[in-house]
Amino acid sequence: MHPAVRTRAMIRTGPTPVPQPRGGRRGRSLIDADALVVLHRAARSLLDDLPDLTERLVALLRDQETAYRTAMEGDYAGTWQEVHRSLRHSVLSLLDPRGNRDAARRCSWQIGVRRAEQGLPLDALLHAFRLGGSLVWQRLVEETSRTAPEDVRLLVHVATDVWDFVDEHCTLVADAYRQAERQLAWRRENRVRLLAAALLDGTSRIADLPEAADALDLPEHGRFVVVAVTGGRPAAAAGARTVAVPPGTRVHWHPGGEVDYGIVLVGDEDPEGDEDPVQALDLSAPGSRIGIGNVVSGLATVGDARRLADLALNMCPPGGGTIRLTEHLPEALVVSCPELGATLADRVLGPLLRLEPADRDVLLDTLSAWLTCDGSAQRAGERLYCHRNTVLNRLRRCEQLTGRSLARPLDVVEISLALTARRLLR
Repeated sequence: MHPAVRTRAMIRTGPTPVPQPRGGRRGRSLIDADALVVLHRAARSLLDDLPDLTERLVALLRDQETAYRTAMEGDYAGTWQEVHRSLRHSVLSLLDPRGNRDAARRCSWQIGVRRAEQGLPLDALLHAFRLGGSLVWQRLVEETSRTAPEDVRLLVHVATDVWDFVDEHCTLVADAYRQAERQLAWRRENRVRLLAAALLDGTSRIADLPEAADALDLPEHGRFVVVAVTGGRPAAAAGARTVAVPPGTRVHWHPGGEVDYGIVLVGDEDPEGDEDPVQALDLSAPGSRIGIGNVVSGLATVGDARRLADLALNMCPPGGGTIRLTEHLPEALVVSCPELGATLADRVLGPLLRLEPADRDVLLDTLSAWLTCDGSAQRAGERLYCHRNTVLNRLRRCEQLTGRSLARPLDVVEISLALTARRLLR
């Protein structure tokens, strides 16, 4: 045949039909339809016998899962109702997947949330869902074998759908559980922060002290010291300060915007509190400023300990360092009342402060060096790189200007406190 004639013939008759194999899409659809009929018949029977199905699953959980056995000891009825509700939604989803999908998903999600709140292990919960899926499938096969044994083979065609449902709800309940767990953890952490903040602020209620002791893992009636730390880490760093805590030391760190506070449990070996309660903590870091307060008794007084730590922190040099309040009590007296400290500095040192800056600084530095050297003009001169007679001449001038004698102990105390006030408060 001429090629053109053959082409026209093909156009008129169309392409040759592709023969369909036996058991193709049409045959498959018929099989699926028959399988669904068998599935629905068995599922309706399960729905009628749901209490017995529930009893069987509850018995399996009690025998195979310790966590569920413990839960049933406290609330058997609640567990039974939860299992019954979950199985009911599962069987209804076999009969009408689209119509029952949302309700079944809500049921599984609620179970995941509730079990997370109750502390049931996630592994036990997932095992329960898989046991439920296995039991439903087993009962479907049993019911079909009893009523129509020749139809059991058709259930194979819906097995994938049944187990996809189980897998979907295992994933769903795990997601709900983990989300609830994260929320619970956030609430617990937030509660701990609030309890610690109230202790440090001194606003904690007496009724909250047992809860605070439990949340912070500290004894309510122990002895504590508060450590205030600032600097030494990036300002944007989130969370509590990372500090190496040796075994046997108990400390709770409370992060703040600018200052981090550590509530340190102090041992009872030295009731006078002369020991260094934070010596074991590695607080050293370049640029960090550390204030260590005095020992107090009981969580109720942690607010006082925090104020003492802040007082010590305020005396730290700007470049960094550690101040223990017990070693700087005179300075603490000055800093604790800045108004009186400023008044003292002006009253005692006023005539010196009104001199020309160069003259003023020489006399103030000489006074400070003499006090630091325990009243030795010789050592003060070596520190200031001048002769001892020069030191003595400067000291006599200070006495004339201030009207105070460096030979009188009370006057020396006033001058020393006034110099401290000027150094710390200016």
